Amino acid sequence: MLGSVSSVDHVILTRFNLPTAGVESLVRAREGWLRERTELFDRYCAPSVAAQEGARVTWIVYLDPASPQWLLDRMKTHADSGLLHPILREKVGLRELREDLASVVTNRGEVLLTTNLDNDDGLAVDFCSRLTAVTTEHPRAAVYVTNGLVLAGDSLFRIRDRRNAFCSVRESWDSPVTSWSEYHNELHRVMPTIELGGAPGWLQVVHGNNVSNRIRGVMVSPAAYRAAFAVRLDVPTPNRKALLIDRALKSPLRVGRDRGRAVARSAALRVLGKERYGASKAALHAARSRLRHRSTA
Repeated sequence: MLGSVSSVDHVILTRFNLPTAGVESLVRAREGWLRERTELFDRYCAPSVAAQEGARVTWIVYLDPASPQWLLDRMKTHADSGLLHPILREKVGLRELREDLASVVTNRGEVLLTTNLDNDDGLAVDFCSRLTAVTTEHPRAAVYVTNGLVLAGDSLFRIRDRRNAFCSVRESWDSPVTSWSEYHNELHRVMPTIELGGAPGWLQVVHGNNVSNRIRGVMVSPAAYRAAFAVRLDVPTPNRKALLIDRALKSPLRVGRDRGRAVARSAALRVLGKERYGASKAALHAARSRLRHRSTA
């Protein structure tokens, strides 16, 4: 077995507003984007990490060195409380990531566990404890909590996503590659994968400036999930008719849409390769964001 619970160093990794190549950088540098993301970060992301139960967690949040002072001050407040480690970098490659991991985790255990967390999403209170309880005979493995929630407007959806963005990699400290070594849905191609079922472990928030998220899953009542999340699931309870319509009609349509997108994505990756695919995807999302911004201006 690779390590016990007590020997696991769990580090959450968040890209807040790292500079990105291409036209997407213009979107991420926009004042409105930063203000909205900070509000979502403070509403969902930060309190959900602060509320983790039964696990020792270190949190690295990467920021653009050119970030406005109000954002740096806000992150300093979180850092002063001991919640996170803000790190300013223009880019984060494997070398930089290993340096930063070594600098924030000074008393190392046997196992390094890294988890990706987007700055507008949240975690169930037992998310980290469930991950650190995993043991494996593999020297390196990807770990996914497969069930989660999607919050979109005034509705809540439950979804099973075997390759979701809340991906983790469990490995030794000897030349770690981390959860950022591949796209979250490509890790299974390069290492063994462990899937954890059970209650929803994460919350994905769909909003106007999402880069890629969309409504997924089956509509549910929030009552059954409020105790598991430290953030407010402040959506109304859907009536029986709305739930039936969603299960019978809307949810199957969403499943079909997502399968079609998955097929198209796999084909594009094969044709373009990872680097060109990423650049094309960034340009497309940036163009869409500019159009949304113009339509609301």
